[in-house]
Formats: sequence, structure tokens, C-alpha cells
Amino acid sequence: MRKTILQGLLNRPLSEPIALAEDPDVVALARDLDAAVVKKLGRGLAIRAVDAGSCNGCELEMHAMSNAFYDLERFGLRFVASPRHADVLAVTGPVTRHMRDAVLRSYDAMPHPKWVVAIGACARDGGVFAKSPVCQGGVAAVLPVDLWIAGCPPTPRDLLKGLLTLLLPKRFDE
Repeated sequence: MRKTILQGLLNRPLSEPIALAEDPDVVALARDLDAAVVKKLGRGLAIRAVDAGSCNGCELEMHAMSNAFYDLERFGLRFVASPRHADVLAVTGPVTRHMRDAVLRSYDAMPHPKWVVAIGACARDGGVFAKSPVCQGGVAAVLPVDLWIAGCPPTPRDLLKGLLTLLLPKRFDE
């Protein structure tokens, strides 16, 4: 017990450095994104998240985007509970046999314009679950995918950058 307490006191915490709220790049990005969102949609971008059979690693990282550190709402992005209010369908995990209909119904319930974002390696091609008999494959086997965000799981920063790419594609074409 004493060893654990000493390690906690002597080692630095495993966290990211604090981001400056007045970072000029972040302020410019937020301004550009706000203009693009208002031009395309007339309001903020609403995201409906669907877990199609994942291990929940991607969901944990998605929820981290809503914390005070990443603060996805400052970019005009928010999660919604109903696909009827969503612009983006964010699908994590491989599409399983039992979730296939739910993913399709969520997509069909969304108003136009709508985008599908496949999040993580499993959403691309089934990942580690690809050989499972209940796995139907990646999201592209069921829906047209507009954007794939790589990673297992992708970091909140990668997720945020990917979602911003939907509205500002020229900014990240490096």
C-alpha cells in the first residue's frame, strides 16, 4: 500500500496538457466551423451515436469529447437522443446481425442532409470481430459511409478533427 501511495505522489499524472482557451488556432477553427455550419444547416451539427456491436472503447472516447477539456459544444456540435434530430449518424463497432435493422432504421429516420461516420477499426471492416458468425462486417456493408475515423479506439482529438472535416474538408487536406 505504501508503495502505491508513494508512486502516486512522485509520478506525474497521465493526462494531456491543459489547452489554452485563447489559442488562436482554436478560435479561428471555431469561427470557421460556425460559419460553415450555419451556411449548410442553419444551426449546430447534431450527432446520433449508434453502437452496432463494439467493445465500447470508441464510445468512451466519444463521450470524452463532451468533457470540459475537449468541449465539443464550442464548435456547435452536440449529441442528440433521436435520429430524427440528427445530421450525423456516428456508428461504432462492426454491424452485428441483431443491430443491422436498428442501424438502418436510424439512418432512414434522419432528415436530409445526413452523413454517416464510421468510427474505429471495427466499423471499417469488422476489426477483431470480423470472423464472428454474428458480424455482418463494417458499416459500409449496410450504409453509405461519408467518413471513416481511424483508430482502435480513435482519440477524442481525432474524433473531433474528423467531425470537423465533414464541414470544413479543405482545412484538413494536408
